[in-house]
Amino acid sequence: MTDQQQEQETTGGIPVQTTPAAPGPWSDYLAATQRLDAVRRAASAAAGEQQAAVTAARQELSAVRARLAPQAARMVRDFGVPETELTPRPAELEAAMRAVTGGPAAVLAALQQARQTADAADATIIGPALAGPLRPWVRNLLVYGPFAAAVLIVQIVLYLVAPSGSVPTYALLCGLSMPVLAFGLGWVTIGFVYGGGPAPVDRTPILGAVTCLTPVLLTCMGVGLLAFFR
Repeated sequence: MTDQQQEQETTGGIPVQTTPAAPGPWSDYLAATQRLDAVRRAASAAAGEQQAAVTAARQELSAVRARLAPQAARMVRDFGVPETELTPRPAELEAAMRAVTGGPAAVLAALQQARQTADAADATIIGPALAGPLRPWVRNLLVYGPFAAAVLIVQIVLYLVAPSGSVPTYALLCGLSMPVLAFGLGWVTIGFVYGGGPAPVDRTPILGAVTCLTPVLLTCMGVGLLAFFR
C-alpha cells in the first residue's frame, strides 16, 4: 500500500476508485463489474424502449382496425366493390411483411403510415371535417340507432295488425323483450366491429339503453294520443 489514500465513490452500490489502482485481481474485478453494470443499464433501457413501442403498436393497431372496418363496409355498400377485391394479394402481403420487419419500432411506423393513409382516404371520400375518428358515443349511436328504429317499426306494425283488445298484451311483450334484444344486438355488434384490440371497447351502455327504450316511449305516447283524441 502507498501512503496516498485512494478516494472512492459509490455508483449503483459498487465502490469505484477515482485514482488508478495498482494492477492486480481486485482492479480487474472492479473493471469487470463496471462493464457488467454498464451492459445491464443499457439492456434495461433497450427493454423499456421496446416495451413502450409494443404498447404503442397495439394501440395503433386497434385504431387502424376501427378505421378500416367502416371503410370496407362503405366500399362494398356505396361503391359496389366486391369483398374479394378488398382481400390482400400475395404481393401486397409480402410487401406488408417487409414493412414490419425490424421489431416493434418498425411495426409501429408501418401502422402509423396505415392510419395516415386511412385518414387521407376518408378525407377524399367524405371530406376533411368527418375524416377524424368518431367519438365513442357517436360511433355507438350509429349502431344502436338502427336497432332502435327496427324496434319502432315492428311496434307500429304490430299495433296496426293486432286484433282489437290484444293491444295491451302485444305492447307488454314488445316493451319488455324488443328493447332488450336491440340493446344486446347493438352490444355484440360494437364489440365485433370495433373490438380486437388490447383496450376494452367503450360501448356506452347508458346511451344504448336510452336509445333502445326510446321507441317504447314513442309508441306509448302515440297510443295515448290516439286514445285521447278518440
